[in-house]
Amino acid sequence: MAVDLRIAGGEVLTPAGRRPADVLVDGEKIVGVVSPSVEVSDVGRTIDATDKLVIPGMVDPHVHTREPGFTHKEDITTSTQAAAAGGVTTIFGMPNLNPPTSSAELLEQVFDLYREKSVVDWNHNPAATDPGQIVPMSQMGIRAFKIFMVVDTGRTYPHPAGTGMHDHGDLLRTMDLIAPTGLPFMIHPHDQALMNYIESAIQARGDNTPQGYAEAYCAREGVIWDTACDVLIRLAEASGCHVHLMHMQTRRSIDAVRRAKARGVKITCEINHWSLFLGSWEDVEKLGPYALSYYNPPDAKEAVWEGLLDGTIDMMSSDHAPHTREEKEVGWTKMWSAHTGTPGVQYQLPLLLELVNKGKLTLERALEVVCSRPAEVFGLKRTKGVIATGADADIVVVDMDSPWTITNDSVLSRCGWTPYDGRECSVAIERTILRGREIYVDGKVVGQPGYGRQAVAETPVAATA
Repeated sequence: MAVDLRIAGGEVLTPAGRRPADVLVDGEKIVGVVSPSVEVSDVGRTIDATDKLVIPGMVDPHVHTREPGFTHKEDITTSTQAAAAGGVTTIFGMPNLNPPTSSAELLEQVFDLYREKSVVDWNHNPAATDPGQIVPMSQMGIRAFKIFMVVDTGRTYPHPAGTGMHDHGDLLRTMDLIAPTGLPFMIHPHDQALMNYIESAIQARGDNTPQGYAEAYCAREGVIWDTACDVLIRLAEASGCHVHLMHMQTRRSIDAVRRAKARGVKITCEINHWSLFLGSWEDVEKLGPYALSYYNPPDAKEAVWEGLLDGTIDMMSSDHAPHTREEKEVGWTKMWSAHTGTPGVQYQLPLLLELVNKGKLTLERALEVVCSRPAEVFGLKRTKGVIATGADADIVVVDMDSPWTITNDSVLSRCGWTPYDGRECSVAIERTILRGREIYVDGKVVGQPGYGRQAVAETPVAATA
C-alpha cells in the first residue's frame, strides 16, 4: 500500500472513540486509520504526532468574512487565515455584506471571491429575502439560507437592510419555499417590537453605555429572544422547514427547543464562543464594547451549559464578527452606535479544548459540537468533521499541554484585536491539514489563498418551485 502521508504516534479521535492510531492519507482523502504497528510499504511523508491529539478539522457554519463591502474590517483571506490557525478547515460565510447576498447573481460573485481568496474550504449562506431567488440559489450548492430578525438601532450595520425579516407571514412563506429544498433556514431570533420598547426606556434615562446595552438585550430574562424563538419553532412545525436557531442564550428558549425536538420538530440550534468564554457582567464592565454583543446572566449561562451537555444545543460556531477598534471605541459612551460582535474563529477551538482539560466537558462532546454535528446538520457528514476512511483529510494536530497566552499580537484577523487578549490557554493548535495539505504549521499559516474550495453535499439539492 502506498500513501502520501502518515500521521503517526498520536491519540486519534475517531467515530468509535479516542485511541492510539496512525492516520493514512492519500491525495485529499483519509484512506485508513490503523494501529501504529501496521507497516505501510510506501509513505511519501510522515508527521510525528507523538504525545499529541489528532482530531477532525472544525466546521464553522457561522463566520462573517465582511467581503465584499466591509473589507476595512476583514476579508476572505484574513478570516480564513485566522480559521486555519484555529483548527477550522471549513467555514460558511454570512450574507450581511454590501451588496447583501440575496440573489443567484450576487451569490456567484461571492463564490468567485472565495475561489480566489479562501485558504480553507467554504460555503456561503445567502439571505432568503427574495422569494424568487430561493430555488435558484438552492441549486448552487449552498448548505443553508440565513436571515436576521433584528434592525440596528442607531447604526446601519452589522444587520443591514436586505438581510432582515420580521413579519410572521413573510417568515412562514419563506419557510414554505425553503422546506422542499431540504436546506436549513438559519435565523437570528429577535423580537424587534419588544426591543424598541425596551431600548426606548433605557435610552430615555440617558443611558447609552455598554451596561445599558447589555441590560436591554437580557431584559426580563431575555424576553426578546424567547418570544422570537417560540414563534419560529411554531412556524417550523407548521411548515415542515428545518429551522436553525442562532445565538441560544436564555433558559426559556433552550427549554422550548428541548420540547420541540421531543415533538419531532425540525429544529437545530447553536451557541457561540462568547456564550462560554465571554458574556459575564465582569466582561461587560472590563471590556465594554469589545465584549458585546450580549451579556449572559448566571441563570442563562447555567441553562446554556445544561443544553450543551444534554444535547439540546447541537453545535458551537464562532459567529466570528470582526470590527475595527474605532467602531468599537465609540461604544464606551455611545454603545448603540458601536458595531456589535466579536472575532472568535482563531481561538474558539483552543478555548473549548481548555474546558476538556479542566474536566468541564468530555473530549467527545467538545468535538461533536464543532466538528461532526455541524457537518451532519449541514449535509457534509460523509466528507467533513470526522476522521474516517473516505472522508476528506481535514485533520488538526493539537498539543493538549502547551501553555501559552493569547495576545492581540497573535491575531490574524484584519481587525487586529481579540477580547481574549491576555487570557492563558493550555491547548495549542500545532498543525492544520486541509484535504491532505498542511495550511498551518507551528504558528504560521502556510496555506495559499485559493486552495479552499466549496464544501458541497454528495447529493445535490433537488428543489422545485
